[in-house]
Amino acid sequence: MTAPNVQGSIRRRLTILLTLGAAGLAVVVFFLIQSVAREIAQSSQDNILSASAISIIDSARIDTDGELSIDLPYSSLSMLDSVTDERAFYAIDLDEDFLTGYEMMPRPRPSVENSTTYTSATFLGSEIRVASVNRTISMDDRIAILTVSVAQTLNGLEQTLAQIRSGALTLGIGFFLVTAGLALVIARTAILPLRRLTESVSRRGPKDLRPVAAPVPLEMEPLVSSLNSLMQRLDTSLSRSEDFIAEAAHRLRTPLAIVRTRADVVLRRSETPQNREAVQDIIRAIDESSRAAGQLLDHAMVTFRADDLTRESLDLKTLAIDAIERIRPIAEMRDIDLRMDGGIDRNISGDQILILNALHNVLDNAVKYSSPESLITVSLSQDGTSASVSVSDQGQGFGKDVPTLMAKRFKRGDNTQNIVGSGLGLTIARDVVTAHGGTLTIENIKEGGACVSLFWPLQP
Repeated sequence: MTAPNVQGSIRRRLTILLTLGAAGLAVVVFFLIQSVAREIAQSSQDNILSASAISIIDSARIDTDGELSIDLPYSSLSMLDSVTDERAFYAIDLDEDFLTGYEMMPRPRPSVENSTTYTSATFLGSEIRVASVNRTISMDDRIAILTVSVAQTLNGLEQTLAQIRSGALTLGIGFFLVTAGLALVIARTAILPLRRLTESVSRRGPKDLRPVAAPVPLEMEPLVSSLNSLMQRLDTSLSRSEDFIAEAAHRLRTPLAIVRTRADVVLRRSETPQNREAVQDIIRAIDESSRAAGQLLDHAMVTFRADDLTRESLDLKTLAIDAIERIRPIAEMRDIDLRMDGGIDRNISGDQILILNALHNVLDNAVKYSSPESLITVSLSQDGTSASVSVSDQGQGFGKDVPTLMAKRFKRGDNTQNIVGSGLGLTIARDVVTAHGGTLTIENIKEGGACVSLFWPLQP
C-alpha cells in the first residue's frame, strides 16, 4: 500500500495558531493594563496637583494698599505628602515676575486665562509632574495674571506602576497558560469529527463500501460527499468485476469439459506419435484453462463471502476428514496415501464452505505436486488459543523460490513447468484463513517436500 503524502498536521497547525493568538492577546492585555494603570495614576496625581494649585491661588488677596498677598495654606502641600512619600515644589509668578517658591522649577505657562496646564519635566535630578493654574486679578494700576505651579516627584508613582507591571505580567502569563490550554482542547475537539470519520471508515472490511451515514459538520460535507461518491463507483466497479469473473469462469467450464471429452476421443484414435503428442498438448492446455476457470470461480466466491462470514461452531477434525475423503479418489489414481495424525477437542468458529474450500485447495496442491506412491500427512494440533491443520507431502517442495511468496496470486514455483496449475490455490487458502483471523505458513521440509499450515482461532 502506498504511503499517503503527509504534509503537516491540522491539529498542530490549529494549536500553533491558537497559541500564537493567545500569546498576542496576553501581550495586549499586559500593555493595556499598564496603559490604563498609568493613565489612572497620572490622572489621580494631576487632580491632586491641580487641587493644591487652586487652593494656593484661591488664597491670593489684594490688600488696602493695592499690594498682592498670598497666605500659603498648609493643606495645599500637605495633601501631596499624604498621598505618597514624595517631594513637593511650588512656584508663584505674577505676569513675567517670579514672586516665591522654586524659581528654577520647570513650569508651563497656561496659554488660556483661568485654565490648568500639566507637564512632566526633570528637576533636581528627579522626574516631576507639574500642574500650573492661572487667574486674572485686578491691581490698582493694571490687570495682571497670577500663575501658581505645583510639582511633585514621580518616584512613588513609578514604584506603584512597577508593582502594577509585575501584577500585569503575572496576569498575562496566567492568561497565556489558560488560553494555551484551551487552544489544545479546542484543537483536539475540532478534529474529533474527522477522527471519528477515519475510525468509521478504517473499521470497515475491504468490501464494505456503504455510504457514510453518520452526521458530520458542515465543513466536512464536501469531503464526505466525495468519499461516498468514490465508494459508490468502487462498489459498482467491483461488483461488475466479480460478476464478470464468476460468469466467465462458469461459462468456460462447460465448453472446456466438452472439448476435453472430444480431445480424449481423438487421442485414443490417433495412431502416429506426432498426432498423439499434439493432442496431449491440447488436453494439457484445456486442463490448465479448466482448472484456472474453476479456481477463479472459487476465488470470486471466497472474496464475496469473506466480508460477510456465516459463522458457526465447527469441528475442525470433521472438516479435515471431509476434505481428505473428497480428494482421496484423485490421490488413489496416483497411488498416493493420505493419513491423518492428531486431533483437537475444541471447535472453531467460521464459514464451513470457505474452510472446506481452503483445505481442499491445500490438499489438491499436495496431491498435484507429490510423486506417485508417496505419502501426504494431515496433522491437527492445538497451541494456546489457536488450532492448526498442517499438510505435509513428499514432493519436490517449492524450489528456489521463497515459500512465503507462494501465497501471492498466480505465483508458482520455478519447478512446476510440467504440472497443470493456476497459482491460485494457496491464495484462496490464505484469504480464507485471513478472513477468519488466522494465518497461513509455508515451508520446505529438509527431508524433501513441503508443509503448508493453516492456523485458526479457537472458539471462546
